[in-house]
Formats: sequence, structure tokens, C-alpha cells
Amino acid sequence: MDERLKAFGRLLDIMDDLREKCPWDKKQTIESLRYLTIEETYELADAIIENDLDELKGEIGDIMLHMVFYSKIASEQNAFDITDVLNGICDKLVYRHPHIYGDVVAEDEETVKKNWEQLKLKEGRKSVLGGVPKSLPALVKATRIQEKVKGIGFDWDNREQVLEKVHEEFAELQEEVKADSDKIEDEFGDVLFSLINYARFIGVDPESALEKTNKKFIKRFQNMEDLLQNEDKSFDGMSLEQMDVYWEKAKHNVG
Repeated sequence: MDERLKAFGRLLDIMDDLREKCPWDKKQTIESLRYLTIEETYELADAIIENDLDELKGEIGDIMLHMVFYSKIASEQNAFDITDVLNGICDKLVYRHPHIYGDVVAEDEETVKKNWEQLKLKEGRKSVLGGVPKSLPALVKATRIQEKVKGIGFDWDNREQVLEKVHEEFAELQEEVKADSDKIEDEFGDVLFSLINYARFIGVDPESALEKTNKKFIKRFQNMEDLLQNEDKSFDGMSLEQMDVYWEKAKHNVG
């Protein structure tokens, strides 16, 4: 037997055992697993950002366990089972890759994406944006929205146009800030949306970029705290200029 099939079969057998014999696993429902799955997904994302392949392997396993768990519960409810899930995704992949399994020609990534979105509309989806989950964090959602509409050709021609739009939106924000108007939040959102668009044009994932900056700031700030502690000092009573001295030292220490 193929080692991959053997390993997957082992996971299915273990899931059966846990569902039958483990008090915690027996109690779980699709609803109770939801927040745990979200947590596992973020842990997977952390491993990717850290480029920790050993951790990534473990997190992939955790996610796979959850998918098997959902399928097991659904099978108990006579809704579907893991076979239905796997056949469903296989059928979808074959249908949405006619350039591989049919006679459609697609020699570049953009054509593939465009065909993908058009096929989803043929499947009955009423809107190109219908597949964007409502519960996505706003930054990720903006990225997905822009990717979706790009798939049907609704996009800027080049990054210079997008950068010009960023400057335009920022200028509008500044005007609203000066006027102290009630449109500041709207204009700030427009600036972020245009920056996310620009990130896409220069090949940057904004979510990953921001998270890396978050981690960098945390590392530097915590090093500042260590430096102060080593000198029996604290932030209390320090001026910003004094703090900046330690900030520069932290930047030198941890990058």
C-alpha cells in the first residue's frame, strides 16, 4: 500500500477510536471545534511567517486532524463522510483546471485565475465576491477582494497608477483630518485599501508584511526593557529622547 494512504488510514482509525473512547473527543461538535480550528490556522500562519518547517509540519497535522474530525461528526449525522469530502474537492479541481484535464489553453497564471473565477460564476455563484468569507480579518479580506476582481479583469494597468491612487487617497485623508470631519475613518479606510492594492502590485503580502513588522517591534521593545532592567531603570519619568537612545541600542542588538 502507498505509504501516504497507509498514514491517512491510520489517522482515520485513530479518529474512530477517539470518538468512541475519549470523553473529550466524544463531547465535541462542529460548533465547539470552530474556534479551535481558527486558533490552529493562526498557528499554521505563524509557522509560515517564521519559516519554521518543523513547526509547519506539526501545524499541518493539526489542521488535517480537524478536517477529519468535522467529517467524522458529519458522518455520524448521515450528512457526509471523508470520502465525500475528498471526492468533492477532487471533482472541483478537475472541473476548474480545464487546461489540465480538458482542451482549454492557459499558458500563464493570469489566464488560469481568470478561468477559475468564470467557472465559479457558471457554477451558480451570483457574485465574483461571493466566495470572500465575511468573517475574514479586514486586511486579508481587502486582499482577497482585490484578487477576486482582478480575476475578471477589473484592475489597474500598472503599479504607477496604483501608487498615484495611494497619494490621492492620502491627500484626501489629510484634508478631512484638517477639517476634523466625520469622514476621517472612511478616508483612512480608503488609504489602507489603496496601500493593500499597491502591495499586490509590488509582490508583497500585506498581512505577512505587517505581522513581520509587529514581531520586529515586539523584539526591539522587549530588548529595550531588558536594557533598562539591566541598568535598574524604568520608563517612568523618561523623556522620549531618552527612550530613543535605548530604542537605537535595541535596533542594533536585535536588528
